[in-house]
Amino acid sequence: RAMAMASIVVQVSALLLNLIAFGLAVAAEQRRSKATVTPDLAKEYDYCFYDSDVATGYGVGALLLLVAAQAVVMLASRCFCCGRGLKPGGSRACALMLTFLVAAACLLAGSVRNAYHTRYRGIFNGDPLSCETLRKGVFAAGAAFTFFTAILSEFYYISYSKSRD
Repeated sequence: RAMAMASIVVQVSALLLNLIAFGLAVAAEQRRSKATVTPDLAKEYDYCFYDSDVATGYGVGALLLLVAAQAVVMLASRCFCCGRGLKPGGSRACALMLTFLVAAACLLAGSVRNAYHTRYRGIFNGDPLSCETLRKGVFAAGAAFTFFTAILSEFYYISYSKSRD
């Protein structure tokens, strides 16, 4: 009875952390930095003006919550470095780790790239400036793989719980 309750707590905790991470990744995609070429007051130079960096914070938050959810599942299932894990679950664990690594890579790369702002100035009427921004879809890919990770971690933990019984 206590084991079943502990199992439900692990599942709900991991699911909540993953769902919040998913929501933050979607919000990060919607709030990516955008840049505009703006002339200075004397109209001698153009420079890149970037709007809010809130997407970087959302991306980092999503990454941290994703890692926390994985830690909960891996510690509860004694997988990888935490002792002897589920024997027949090797392919499940590999699929789970792959989706986790792709989600983490997308969220980390998106956060770093979104925070990067070019500081170039160009002479007025010279070569056009390239105000680099994060490509559309990086945080969305992170959100999608976060969602896949959430589903796989739930299935993984359920199969672990059943094999333990």
